[in-house]
Amino acid sequence: MSVGNISFVKEFVIVGFPGLQPHYYGLVSALLFFVYVSTLMGNAVFFTLFVMTKSLQKPVYYFILNLVVCDVLFSTTTLPKIISRYWFQDGTISFLGCFVQMFFVHYLGGVCSLILAVMAIDRYAAICYPLQYHSIMTNSLIAPLMIVIRAYPIPYCAENTIIHCYCDHVSITTLACTDRALYSVPALISALVTLMGSLAVIIFSYFSIFVAVIRISSSRGRMKTFSTCSPQLIIIALYFLPRCFIYLSGNIGIKFSTDLRLVIIMMYSLLPPMINPLIYCLRTEEVKKILRRQFQKRLIGISLCF
Repeated sequence: MSVGNISFVKEFVIVGFPGLQPHYYGLVSALLFFVYVSTLMGNAVFFTLFVMTKSLQKPVYYFILNLVVCDVLFSTTTLPKIISRYWFQDGTISFLGCFVQMFFVHYLGGVCSLILAVMAIDRYAAICYPLQYHSIMTNSLIAPLMIVIRAYPIPYCAENTIIHCYCDHVSITTLACTDRALYSVPALISALVTLMGSLAVIIFSYFSIFVAVIRISSSRGRMKTFSTCSPQLIIIALYFLPRCFIYLSGNIGIKFSTDLRLVIIMMYSLLPPMINPLIYCLRTEEVKKILRRQFQKRLIGISLCF
């Protein structure tokens, strides 16, 4: 069979969790809808604060803003279709639509990894080179590289059910009617380079930060410096640790049921976008002060009305 843009499959069907019983569909769709709305509202709060507050318009918060945009776009790309699958029993997605979704899943995943790496470099520069920080970390550096994973030309002529909650490279190319090695190996290498490369930069940056902080004579100074890193460390842990666990478990022979594996994937894909705004707002002192001021202004406004 020749390889080209000709395909016998006109649409794909997103199965979601194959072992989920129909009477749980309503509960799962409501939970996913809650996650989506919470993600939109939480990130909208930070975006509004950033736009309205000039003191937040500096490199570290530009990085967070990039992450906010990434999180919202990723959730918007993946959640509406899987919610529709369980809420309205509509799991079909067009052939082209599935590839567009796959593109944004990998595109945004790669961008998030790079943003977290740049955020780690930002903390490294701020702590290890504080006098040169403002000349090193200028706003013009915020331009994450992007990757494109193409699987569109592979012929698809038989199975069209995707055992996943959204279209990604592996779930789509496993349905191909040809040898997928030529397509999957480069994609795997690209994904690992992006993920592990970013993680290596993060580990190096925070190891250097740890060494620098240990040299601070004041215990109060050490705690204050560590506290500036804690929000990013929590975000990094939420993003990287479950992914590394899934990749490593597959290589060392740990077996999961399909449903459990998908639950873990959905947790590391969708929980960070929902939780990240809480981390920015509750673990970043400057953002907390701005939130307090805004809340106090609202209370004063309400009291004056009465």
